[in-house]
Amino acid sequence: MGSESGRVKRGEQSRISQWLRLRSKPQPEDPGREREALLLAVAAAGLPLAPAAHPAGYRCSCDRIGCPTPARHPVSFAWQTQSTTDRAQVERWARNQPQANFITATGMVHDVLDVPLEAGRSALERLLAAGVEVGPVAESAGRGDQARMLFFTATRGTPEDEDEWWPCALDCHPETMDEHPGLRWHCRGSYVLVPPAALPGDHAVSWVRGMEHALPDPLTLLEALTDACAAYADSTPHTPATVAWPLGH
Repeated sequence: MGSESGRVKRGEQSRISQWLRLRSKPQPEDPGREREALLLAVAAAGLPLAPAAHPAGYRCSCDRIGCPTPARHPVSFAWQTQSTTDRAQVERWARNQPQANFITATGMVHDVLDVPLEAGRSALERLLAAGVEVGPVAESAGRGDQARMLFFTATRGTPEDEDEWWPCALDCHPETMDEHPGLRWHCRGSYVLVPPAALPGDHAVSWVRGMEHALPDPLTLLEALTDACAAYADSTPHTPATVAWPLGH
């Protein structure tokens, strides 16, 4: 009897030990919760969000045949007025549209300096080595010109001299930027995808530096970015003078 009781106790202890080991193991994170937390952090920093399309295999979830920017554009044509930082609304979107990507409308609170990925990595290394305060940075993976690095900055607002300001419409750029191939400045009237975002071909948009970093003045980054873009253009002669980023679908 004593022997049997001992075996039972040892069996119970074994099960308890196994349970404790399982409890001590890190539990896998819920991707939906992590996605929602990242989106809420963006909204909490004051960057307005709106739902965007998502991949449907190698195509876009929108109904446009041959969509030129699959999974990279807003769902609604009214994205500028729809964009919000309201926590409850962002939570509803994230939970009701679990596959949706999100865009952030630029030019209200923040701008985005958008450069080829290789140039961006070079510039980021240079800026950090120089002790420059770099804000949030995201990578948008993809093939060729679709591989980009996004530097989130404070917006310039509306300068008194309108010649110093331009709307970020398709193929619209200041003359002074002709010598800086590959750089786009997303400001009024534009948007970018925010991480986490899925793209066709198992590509993604992800944070390199998150929203815990303050938004810097864009002019503090501009020299390093334009130099890196010029060097990148010299090494890739077929790089276009500007990168088209359609503002609709």
